[in-house]
Amino acid sequence: MKKFKWIPLLMAMIFFACNKGEKSATDPMEEGPSVVEMRKVDNKYRLYVNGEEFYVKGAGCQYGACIEIAAHGGNSFRTWSTGTDTQTGLEALDMAWENGLMVMMGLDVAKERHGFDYDDEVAVAAQLDRLREEVTELKDHPALLGWGIGNELNLRYTNKRVWDAVNDIARMIKEVDGNHVVTTMLAGIGREEVEYIAENAPELDFLSIQLYGSLINLEQRLKDAGYDGPYLITEWGPTGHWEMPETEWGSPIEQTSSEKAEAIKLRYNEVILADYANCMGSYVFLWGQKQERTPSWYGLYTEQGEKTESINVMEYLWSGNWPDNMAPRMKDITIAGKGGRFDDVMLDAGGDYSALLKVEHPSNGSLKVRAEILPEPIELSDGGDFEQRPETIEGLIVSASTSEITFKAPSEKGAYRILVYVTDEHNNAGTANIPFWVN
Repeated sequence: MKKFKWIPLLMAMIFFACNKGEKSATDPMEEGPSVVEMRKVDNKYRLYVNGEEFYVKGAGCQYGACIEIAAHGGNSFRTWSTGTDTQTGLEALDMAWENGLMVMMGLDVAKERHGFDYDDEVAVAAQLDRLREEVTELKDHPALLGWGIGNELNLRYTNKRVWDAVNDIARMIKEVDGNHVVTTMLAGIGREEVEYIAENAPELDFLSIQLYGSLINLEQRLKDAGYDGPYLITEWGPTGHWEMPETEWGSPIEQTSSEKAEAIKLRYNEVILADYANCMGSYVFLWGQKQERTPSWYGLYTEQGEKTESINVMEYLWSGNWPDNMAPRMKDITIAGKGGRFDDVMLDAGGDYSALLKVEHPSNGSLKVRAEILPEPIELSDGGDFEQRPETIEGLIVSASTSEITFKAPSEKGAYRILVYVTDEHNNAGTANIPFWVN
């Protein structure tokens, strides 16, 4: 998953400026590269950085809010490429170094589902040359943890020669770099890929796995795939939109922010930490915000930069301590007389309605509420690709409190969703939404 809309970069720059100098006042490149290796000690696989054990407590994050991972007890973030329109890979590494974080740097490898042909030897060679330049530029930075070759290259693919190309990239990295581990990120894990990669991509140090709701079945998934080696979980988080129930018109039901936080806590404790021998850590998704089916589904932040309860949970899981100020808990949302999130809610065009909320917070009187109504997205993304955010329909929200939102239904027939955000004075937020159909 990539191409995200994040917390405004200005906020991150201010935070970065305030914390600059914590690690080193010198150019990080003068420190020289960190030596990262994978070892098996006392029957457990772990990464080691300069000889010290390094269990990954990380989040997926391309830029911006990544620096706050350290303040919440994390030690790493992963990217999907070596740069974005607003930040280069070198700037991301510098930012990480100043804040005591290590980076699993992504290498953007072309996907078959986007039209790339791995039988085209010229195109494959050109990609390898491009990636060699990227690796050469960043390989000596002390905040570099390792290289992630591509992202979910097995998602809806047919040509297994992609793994031959991945092996060539891994071999190139070890020739050019030699100080860092190399992996590739799989969508789930299956026997077919595991067997082919074991035979044809031996230059990879380990596999990385990406699962959401089905993460709870990881132990069985690994057995079915025949994989008993070391791994990272490089994407996990709330239950995916493809895993949730749908309305009769095809709109997926989103968990509230509190349900997401509870699921994240359960999956971390019962799955990630449970595999003490082979799991070397994880990267929760997403330390930022993006549009994918809704603007709130995967982001641990809201569009306006508020922190959700999932960040409270990650701080506890990473550090063992709960934050002093917890986000509002969003228990449920219903539309009076019509039903809840898991019902097929049908409304009349232009009708007057109320959405009822169940919110928990120690100081309800200090909470603020905002709400919006959006049409459901028409052009849906695949595999986390860019998805256009639908525009808010103005003028439909009449009033908003912590217990009730009054609103008018849109005037045109179709699928819509009401989204509600309950915020406190500490920049925390609870979120909930409910899809509905206008007759």
